[in-house]
Amino acid sequence: MHNPSIVAIVAMSVIRMKKTDLVKNLGLKIQGKMRAAGVPGRFGEGAAQLPDRREQRKLDQAAGLVPFAVKLHGELVRQLQAQAQAEGVHVHALTERLLRAGLAAEPAAVPPPAPKAATPKAPAKKAPAKKVPAKKVAS
Repeated sequence: MHNPSIVAIVAMSVIRMKKTDLVKNLGLKIQGKMRAAGVPGRFGEGAAQLPDRREQRKLDQAAGLVPFAVKLHGELVRQLQAQAQAEGVHVHALTERLLRAGLAAEPAAVPPPAPKAATPKAPAKKAPAKKVPAKKVAS
């Protein structure tokens, strides 16, 4: 069989492993398992298919799209998002369609914006005059 001295040496080497060596071996074991698992799709080949921001901007410009920021009331935005989700389209596409329909409508059908009420300006207050003490006249 095996030489008893070799078995004793192997057993002693296992016993003599420091805790740091055990942790290091465990780390190497975990790294090996991670490498064997492969790369998830979101970081692998699938990630290369999405254009970065610069490329996306060039694609949008080629399609005639221009970024256009608008501030809207929160309730209106929620309505747009809900309608877009119900129709299964992006908010961009829904907004474009609604704007085109609104602009194509007859001008009489679109109510003009309400004029702002002119607020009368209050007269400016004058600062109180400083009282200067009268000079004493020598008699």
